[in-house]
Amino acid sequence: MGYRQLDRLIAACLCLIGVAGIVLTGPRPAAADRNGDAARAVRRAEALLESASAAARTAATNLARATAALPAAQNRVASTRGVVVATRVQADLARRNADAARGDYQKVADNYEVAAGRLDEARARVDEIAAVSYMGSRLTRFNMLARSTGPQDLIDRLGLIEHLQTREQDEVRTLFDTRREARAAQDRAGAAKRAAEAAERAAVDKLRAAQNAQAAALRARQALYHLVLARQTALRAAQAQRATVLAQYRAAVRAEQRVRSAVRGWENRGGVGSRYPGGSLLMPVRGWKSSDYGNRYDPYYRVWQLHAGTDFAAGSGSPIRAAASGRVIQAGWSGGYGRYTCINHGRLSGYGFTTCYGHQSRIYVSVGEYVRRGELIGRVGSTGASTGAHLHFETRLGGAPRNPLNYLPGCLC
Repeated sequence: MGYRQLDRLIAACLCLIGVAGIVLTGPRPAAADRNGDAARAVRRAEALLESASAAARTAATNLARATAALPAAQNRVASTRGVVVATRVQADLARRNADAARGDYQKVADNYEVAAGRLDEARARVDEIAAVSYMGSRLTRFNMLARSTGPQDLIDRLGLIEHLQTREQDEVRTLFDTRREARAAQDRAGAAKRAAEAAERAAVDKLRAAQNAQAAALRARQALYHLVLARQTALRAAQAQRATVLAQYRAAVRAEQRVRSAVRGWENRGGVGSRYPGGSLLMPVRGWKSSDYGNRYDPYYRVWQLHAGTDFAAGSGSPIRAAASGRVIQAGWSGGYGRYTCINHGRLSGYGFTTCYGHQSRIYVSVGEYVRRGELIGRVGSTGASTGAHLHFETRLGGAPRNPLNYLPGCLC
């Protein structure tokens, strides 16, 4: 798939996602989109209320992860596109430099050939003069002078001999000069050849870098394309879950209202007698705090709902103990809470003070039973609307939820 085809598909997918995203998700935090903070977006998606289905949670998490990864993927595409342009320019420049260096080498090589030819010619002339000089030794030149017929003839013969000697010296000097020029031309030719070879290697390296950059750009475009498709898929999955999730949220609200009414009804019937002695509650389970009490907003389905307790992650089957002594007022199945137990501990600030324990795998107490602080009342599980083994722990005043951390030891130990 080519660059342009990929770009057109990506742009079309992004347009579709942008329109659908307005309907489904509403405004998104700018920091996650701007900085590509995938971890923050995924944590926000994973903070969906427990009443959301597993499919909805998966769809929301996938949607958040893909959405948060989009800016970084788009930046990679943009940066690789710039690298491709830069490396192509460098490769073209390196190729021109290599061609110029090859041309320079050819010129210098031609000059060396000319200088070598001149050197051969100079050597030939010197060899010829040497042969003549050998045949015409000093004795021969003396005989030339001795055979002169008069003063004028002697002067003429001396001039001839001097001319021959001058020519010999000139030819030897020319040979030396020509040899120096040939050697210099040879050195220049060697340097030009090495420069041309280096320029050729640089051109090959730059071309390879340009090809690698082009391949990286294609991979970045393909990754962005697949990321956009993944976001589209997650978006469709989240939309398909919308009606189910909203129904589950409404059911969770009704379940909370039923618990509140049941606790308040039990108190109104005179079930609360003694006064709660005060002090910190006992930690009901050995584990770590995995989710806080408070209102949660589901950005994917635009729903506000109170998370009425604090979650403590613990291994399935871990013992659950009564946080304080009191009377069991509820023990059994309670919708999204799964296996659910509530214990009233007496009056606090004029209201009945109750602790509740959700998602248990087993319940060991029954309604009306009196339990003491630290007594085993159940086991950790993942029943009801739960995504994993944990204890959902609540504290209630007059049936209304309160933050459990206000009553537990500060160390949560």
